[in-house]
Amino acid sequence: MSVTVHPTAVVSSAAELGDGVVIGPYCIVAGRASIGAGTSLGPFVSVHDRVSIGVNCRIYEYTSVGGDPQDHNYKGEESWVRVGNDNIIRENVTINRATGEGCETVIGDGCFIMDSVHLAHNVRLGNHVTIANKVGLSGYVTVDDHTVFGGMAGVHQFVRIGSYCMIGGMYRVTKDVPHYTLASGEPLRLTGLNSVGLKRAGFSADTRREILSFYRRLYGKEKIFTQSLASELEKKASYAPEIQRILEFYKGSKRGVTFWKRGGIEE
Repeated sequence: MSVTVHPTAVVSSAAELGDGVVIGPYCIVAGRASIGAGTSLGPFVSVHDRVSIGVNCRIYEYTSVGGDPQDHNYKGEESWVRVGNDNIIRENVTINRATGEGCETVIGDGCFIMDSVHLAHNVRLGNHVTIANKVGLSGYVTVDDHTVFGGMAGVHQFVRIGSYCMIGGMYRVTKDVPHYTLASGEPLRLTGLNSVGLKRAGFSADTRREILSFYRRLYGKEKIFTQSLASELEKKASYAPEIQRILEFYKGSKRGVTFWKRGGIEE
């Protein structure tokens, strides 16, 4: 398959374009950018130097991939954006390169990133993450697989968000959100399991019940959380893999973890 470049587009001679790439009107593909087979750029898309984009991605108009980090610590060092395969990146999205020599901002495979989302320096998205309109992820945020963000949510720098989570729209996320949970409210609180998402993903009813039971033990009303967590970590090896993942997530938290809403843990 041939590469299609609109006459008004500007493409660097050092750029690498795979088979079937389509470069739309008034696009700029700069420096050593690499774009995989079957990927298409809509009008006015900018792909900066030191950007790698995988195969079969669709990037819509006025998106900018690989601009300099919006970070006082950035001093011009060589850093990258790595975008995986089969991603949909809608209009007006900005994805900044990383701060730090050789560091990367990373987007996994199969993500759906909607209008006007900002992904700051050193952000790392897993696979099949869905981010609704006008969400902002600050520097060094990490998001695991299959998590969903409602529109206009904002995530503080260095926050970690687990897999199969759902973050409510228009809320601030200032602490880590553990795997498999729903989070909403001001201040943000965990409001239950993402049961619908887990069921759709093939988690069995027994597994869902086991996860819910674990969280109820961890946050028992008569327990001090730090003591409860320490006790559960001691028993980690005896638990199912899903529970072990939750415990590892808590163990790795540096910003602290979002707590459950007052009134207990719902299904």
